[in-house]
Amino acid sequence: MPVAAVAGGTGKLGRAIVDGINAAGKFEVVILARQADDEKAEEIGARIIAVDYSSPDAIASVLEGNSVEVVISALSSQSPPEQELNLLKGADQSLVTKRYIPSIWGIRYTEEIASYFPPAAIKLSYIKALESTSIEWTAVINGYFLDYYGAPKVKTYMPSMALVVDLDSNFAAIPGSGDVPVVFTHTFDVGKFVAALLTKDIWEKESYIIGDRVTLNEFVRFAEEVKKTKFTVEHDSIEKLKTGQITELPSHPPFYPFFPKQMLQGMFAAFGIMFENGVFDLKPSRTLNDDFPDIKPMTIRELILEAYGA
Repeated sequence: MPVAAVAGGTGKLGRAIVDGINAAGKFEVVILARQADDEKAEEIGARIIAVDYSSPDAIASVLEGNSVEVVISALSSQSPPEQELNLLKGADQSLVTKRYIPSIWGIRYTEEIASYFPPAAIKLSYIKALESTSIEWTAVINGYFLDYYGAPKVKTYMPSMALVVDLDSNFAAIPGSGDVPVVFTHTFDVGKFVAALLTKDIWEKESYIIGDRVTLNEFVRFAEEVKKTKFTVEHDSIEKLKTGQITELPSHPPFYPFFPKQMLQGMFAAFGIMFENGVFDLKPSRTLNDDFPDIKPMTIRELILEAYGA
């Protein structure tokens, strides 16, 4: 059985991808981590292999020693960019590794987006680095993670962090008009589609997943219908968002001790601009949904029903 390695596979998105590959049963999946953990490996159902992210040579040796054909990076955005760059260098050096999925996940980043959302520049550096390799690669584009709105009521490895819609508090702060569609995808569905993607003979440079596509106003209406209550709805203008400010949601203050208010507001303001500008309204000519129609991703309404329905 061919081997796929997931970097960052012990938690959050990476864990969901490991689950998806394990469930599909077409690849053996191993996890790349800074240190091995037999107890965690038994819990997850995949070997955890220690790697030195500071050394492409060491990474290549680990990949060759474990016959890893595909590397999938789910390294955290908080990880130093050098780790991802060394990982892809190691994968390119490995004599047995043929394919790579970088830690892009979400949207198609551009220089314009990088001008107001600095993490985009880091994502673009990964793509630039991959373009100079001989390895086959694809960036998975899946919109915004749906999990954030259902955790912990709906199973996920992601934390709960409300952006725009605070379901627990019946409160929403809509960026701009709220009439621009946004794609939301649950990480468990990302895992299923990635497992299927591994079986494709040829990869495009971008692989799109459409979990659900709704406007933010529709999102609020769905929530009001399921919860049978009227939400308090505020609107943030693009001008306000460009100053790095948003209307504070009731669930935000508990995050401030470890995610300072100014930083959180600045990040969420950038997402608000992207939502209103249609960056998350993914419209590719072909999607993994088209290629694998048997995979039925969770919708916004289904998530809200599972979390808050009677």
